[in-house]
Parts: sequence; C-alpha cells; structure tokens
Amino acid sequence: QVQLVESGGGLVQPGASLRLSCAASGRAFSRYPMGWFRQAPGKEREFVAAISSSGGRTIYADSVKGRFTISRDNAKDTVYLQMNSLKPEDTAVYSCAVAREGYYSSGYCSARLDEYDYWGQGTQVTVSS
Repeated sequence: QVQLVESGGGLVQPGASLRLSCAASGRAFSRYPMGWFRQAPGKEREFVAAISSSGGRTIYADSVKGRFTISRDNAKDTVYLQMNSLKPEDTAVYSCAVAREGYYSSGYCSARLDEYDYWGQGTQVTVSS
C-alpha cells in the first residue's frame, strides 16, 4: 500500500522560509517522478513542482519559480520542497504525490495532476503577518 506523509508546514510571516518533507512507502520510490501540489480555500488543486526519479530534472509553476526548490533523497524515500520568500498567496494545503505505476525514464516528470495516483494528506502552510 502506497503511503505519503507530509510534514513541515506551519504559520510564518511573509518573506520567511519553510521546508516541507514527504516520506514515501509502498512503491519503489526511486523509480518514480514525484510532485508537490497545493490547494487554497475555494480554489482547485494546482501544480507547484515536480522532480524526475533521478532528481536530475525539475519543473516549477511560474508562481514559485526562483523561490521554491524541489529535491529528493532516494536513499531515504523522501522528497522535499524548500520554500523561500514566502508570500501570503502561497497559503494553502501542500500535498505530495507519486506518479502512476509504470515505467519512466530517469529524466521524466510532469505538471499534470492526472499523471499522479497517490497523494498525501497534506500539510498546511499559512503565510500571514
């Protein structure tokens, strides 16, 4: 059974940083692309960042490019999201997701929600003064 457990959220002031973690189990983690998504109240879930299985390729939403960094440690089955220069509009529940079961080249990752099939429960990030 695939399980994804996020941690690291919290309440911070604008301009602060947070590092989210997502611990994965139940699938050969190192073979799969991973993604971070977020959902703000009253809005649909949106893509934030994704990383290929090798970690060699990353993609970002324009709204977070240059401020957020996704990374992974395959030895620990964990993916991270370093968030710097946080803004109030970053407030949302952040969830990690693993790509659908299948074969992926080491450099592949996607921003499409429908390419992911398991999601964590999410961690709340609130940016407010």
